Amino acid sequence: MPNREALKPFLLVFPGPLRDQLVAAVLDGRKVSTTGLLVEYQVEKEEPPPVGERSALIDSAGQEIAVLEITEVRILRLGDVDLRHVLDEGEGDTSVAGWRQSHERFWHSEEMREALGDPEFTVDDDTLVVAERFRVVELIEPV
Repeated sequence: MPNREALKPFLLVFPGPLRDQLVAAVLDGRKVSTTGLLVEYQVEKEEPPPVGERSALIDSAGQEIAVLEITEVRILRLGDVDLRHVLDEGEGDTSVAGWRQSHERFWHSEEMREALGDPEFTVDDDTLVVAERFRVVELIEPV
């Protein structure tokens, strides 16, 4: 593999079975979008990624799996997430309501509340989310 500059990590959820499922969905083309909370970026003192940014998709073992390129970034209210985005997340949801239920379960989890530093954190229709679309530009061979 040719040498390349270090890439920012692209992390889907926390390490574990769910991350492994989501990474597999990216690799097989089912998952081409993801949704994060704007507050996550604020806590990390980061900006949402710009269109064109490339990053390394990381698996649960901390290995770089693929290079992803951001093709679209939208900051919108949780209540405005559309079905196209939900379907493109490739997680099996067929309705916005079902998608929202599973995402709220994750965002209200103890692990997420701990990461945000807010044990009472909850979302509502007005919570701002970062809806990203991406494409796989390169698979990374294991070292």
